[in-house]
Amino acid sequence: MGILAKVEDRPTPKSVYNWRVYVSAMIASFASCMIGYTTSFIGTTVSLESFQDEFGLSTMGASQRSLIQANVVSLFQAGAFFGSIFSYSTAYYFGRRITLWTFVTMFIIGVCVTFAAIGGHLGPMYAGRFISGFGVGGCTMIVPIFISEIAPPAIRGRLVGTYELGWQIGGLVGFWINFGMTQSVAYGRNQWLIPFAVQLIPAGMVLIGSLLFLRETPRWLWTKGRREKGIANLCWYRQLDPEDAYIIEEIEMMDLQINDLPTGFIKPIRLALSSSPVLWRLFLGHMLFLLQNFSGINAINYYSPTIFRTMGVTNTETVDLMTGLFGVVKCIMTILWLTVLIDKLGRRTLFLAGGAFGAACMIIIGALIVTEPAAAEGAGLSGQGIATIFMIYLWTCIYITSWNGTPWVVNAEMFNQATRNVGQVGASMANWLWTFVIARITPNMVAGMGKNGFGMYFFFGSVSACAVVFVWFLVPETKSVPLDQMDRLFEIKPVRNAQPKLMDELAQNNADFAKLDRKDEEVPEQVERR
Repeated sequence: MGILAKVEDRPTPKSVYNWRVYVSAMIASFASCMIGYTTSFIGTTVSLESFQDEFGLSTMGASQRSLIQANVVSLFQAGAFFGSIFSYSTAYYFGRRITLWTFVTMFIIGVCVTFAAIGGHLGPMYAGRFISGFGVGGCTMIVPIFISEIAPPAIRGRLVGTYELGWQIGGLVGFWINFGMTQSVAYGRNQWLIPFAVQLIPAGMVLIGSLLFLRETPRWLWTKGRREKGIANLCWYRQLDPEDAYIIEEIEMMDLQINDLPTGFIKPIRLALSSSPVLWRLFLGHMLFLLQNFSGINAINYYSPTIFRTMGVTNTETVDLMTGLFGVVKCIMTILWLTVLIDKLGRRTLFLAGGAFGAACMIIIGALIVTEPAAAEGAGLSGQGIATIFMIYLWTCIYITSWNGTPWVVNAEMFNQATRNVGQVGASMANWLWTFVIARITPNMVAGMGKNGFGMYFFFGSVSACAVVFVWFLVPETKSVPLDQMDRLFEIKPVRNAQPKLMDELAQNNADFAKLDRKDEEVPEQVERR
């Protein structure tokens, strides 16, 4: 079996893996490119001398300046938190496609409001950042749901993974555009305004693509009683006729699940909050994002320049380039993750391996930092400094191929149709909540946990080790499991054997179904011979 071989839940026609489903996933994932860019460029942009002079930050005290810069960043995160909550209602009433369109439009409005800040007006800057964050929050909720609902089971992880790839590509562009501004654009308003304006490019691509190409997911149409339209869209995404055996089986599975769904806007929420199995999955999803954020990614992202300087890299341009290489490494490893690892090795294996090796890397980084002797001025990189930098890059490779995008994949697929909206809202809220928390406490951890914050790395390593235990005992594998069978998956114990047992059950059911078909075909033939 090749590394790109698909693990199918049942015999699947090749046409199911067609260009329409891939292009639809990529169009939706431009929203994550938008998110990755806007969360990446802002930190460097607000530190530009031209931005600080425009808004009067350069004449303020250090504490006031830091507060304003923090507000510009954190208001975006606050908007994202509330946007992820509000998106539940639009996803329920108007569907996945219209919800995506609505929140991308909100993001564009927010970006345009920030343009009114020209001249040093902080009010429009704050308002625009909150509104654009509101749009981003809705997108982080709806994009994984949209992709998971149109994806065939064998490539669902790969397609939902395009969401993470878009995020990393956006982050890469966000860093290098700032680097380009400082190198090629003269001091002035354009130096900070152009990066703000570039936010409109990926947002515009999502807006146009969602209007002209994307179709509503069949599963949402089913829940609204629009079964015929749902079948038509299902056949369009699969490139099969309604009479095809694969389509008939998929229709039967959706009928069995969706006909028993609770109706109404509030009932799914009540079901989620009153059902122990659903509450358990909400807990698992929340914990995955907590563990993801406390793995140490923000410390590496935000404080790698400081680490490089303490290791002897003193040239500012060299530090910027070394930091920028993180974006390149992330993109390369994300491509490896979504094309090979996520559907080949599975989600659970990546969690376990990433947690174990990530913990080891963090502990080694902390040990290298605390034992590094003070370098003489102009001494350059020591051997220990080179080892620390190597471990930082190695940790980045491990994290990106395990804990970076995999929680989004698992959360998008582990809920049934009745509670999927609630589950994804919970995931998006958890992501933005813990992103906000870790961003606020990391500076204090760096300052208060020993030399260059070495204790912080021991802490992150300990959390990653705990994540291994958490996943081993509580998180089942979801690779190749049909969305309609997720309830059954979480019923099987122990969780480490749940997926193989379920796949065996499905294989047996398919074999029994095939036998019945052959018997049905044989009866008319016998009657005809008589």
